[in-house]
Amino acid sequence: MDQVPTQPVPVFPVPGIVLFPHALVPLHVFELRYRTMVRDALSGQRVIALALLKPGWENEAHGCPEFHSLGCLARFEEVLWLPDDCYDLTLLGLSRVRLGRLAREYPYRAARVELLPEEPYAEDDPLVASERHALLETYRRVAGPSPPATTASGQELSFAALVNGVCMAAPLEPEEKLELLALDSVIERGHRVRELVARKLRATPGTESSEQN
Repeated sequence: MDQVPTQPVPVFPVPGIVLFPHALVPLHVFELRYRTMVRDALSGQRVIALALLKPGWENEAHGCPEFHSLGCLARFEEVLWLPDDCYDLTLLGLSRVRLGRLAREYPYRAARVELLPEEPYAEDDPLVASERHALLETYRRVAGPSPPATTASGQELSFAALVNGVCMAAPLEPEEKLELLALDSVIERGHRVRELVARKLRATPGTESSEQN
């Protein structure tokens, strides 16, 4: 996404989830303030910012717990309004964002966002091709079958989409995933997530002890 939202973006702070661009995430929305947020977003720009809650959020779960300033702008892909007035959502990550000054705090928080560009790369770069092969192997080890090779429109899955899909599937702590999201280089992010997964698998009894480099 190249265009910065013109209005403050609703912020949905969540525990344990770090969304990456090009990736999908399902969410169940049940709290009143966030049901209001969904309705407002659907009648507006149809985007929200997903942000990871900081440690200790449990002590302020019904208040305004702090969240990390690095997040992901997300678009509603699917919205299911449930009989109990809750929502099941599928969100698509659009862009890394830096969450700035809060423009509102009630009934939910909204903030100005700054899009964070990523370093350009070429899909036909030999290094990208090598990393793609290694990432597919990593994905198989942590999530089973390989991810789809093409998008819904039939285009080949971009390297960035593959990297971020592995980041979403990797058995890592949320803070580790946030550190991956902070990397401007997609190539570096792909290499780093493979290192982290290899280390995690080596430390887990019964898993393979080697990772392709």
